[in-house]
Amino acid sequence: MKLDKVIGKGNTAVVYDIGDEKVLKLFNEGYPLSSIKYELKNSLLFCDFDLISPKVYDILDIKTQHGIVYEKLTGESLLDIVLSNYDLQNCAKTMASLHKKILVNVTPEIVDYKDFLKKNIVKANKDNPKKLDELLNKLKLLDEQENICHGDFHPGNIIITNEGPAIIDFMNICKGPKLYDIARTVYLVEYTPVPKETPNRDEIVTFKHNLASVYLEEMKVKRSDIKDYIEIINEARKGECPFEFETKEV
Repeated sequence: MKLDKVIGKGNTAVVYDIGDEKVLKLFNEGYPLSSIKYELKNSLLFCDFDLISPKVYDILDIKTQHGIVYEKLTGESLLDIVLSNYDLQNCAKTMASLHKKILVNVTPEIVDYKDFLKKNIVKANKDNPKKLDELLNKLKLLDEQENICHGDFHPGNIIITNEGPAIIDFMNICKGPKLYDIARTVYLVEYTPVPKETPNRDEIVTFKHNLASVYLEEMKVKRSDIKDYIEIINEARKGECPFEFETKEV
């Protein structure tokens, strides 16, 4: 199999067009097979919902790496669209409409969001037991519900197809309260760092903030509603993506 047509890159994988209306999400060497199988399971779960998402086929091994074969979706990412037209209102409306369709689904069969957060909080604070205890106590106080949370819901993971907006990337699927996933989206959109040397950095930071604000308006959620979630998400992010905090500029 020739892997010469890259159509996407992320922190953990590269996505290749492999022909026959399929793509291969090939994970970095050393990425745990158990995590890849978990994404496969999550992808199959989403196929059961009334949502547009890519069909998932199987795990494929390429030498020492593992990948998942998905249906290729024809369309443009919502991120590319909003970066070309700067239509925040339409972007936020599209995000909110799709997110609401995801969040109404309920299942007890997947990992709890608190387990995901706890794992990364522990990783980030293993040398600071006092802070760790404080954060875990705060985590316990957050709500417990069984709504489907995408965990990585942002414009880059929404593809605008002829059939409508489709969602991709199922690694961080979990169950939890709707406000957690809304807060996670706000964090990913607004608070992930923009490198200091980025051209037009101030404009980008303002753009991220404004998009998050309009998205919240469309979701009919106030920033005060998600304040406690944002705090814990930020602390967990230090264990999930520590490189973001090495020279964090937001």
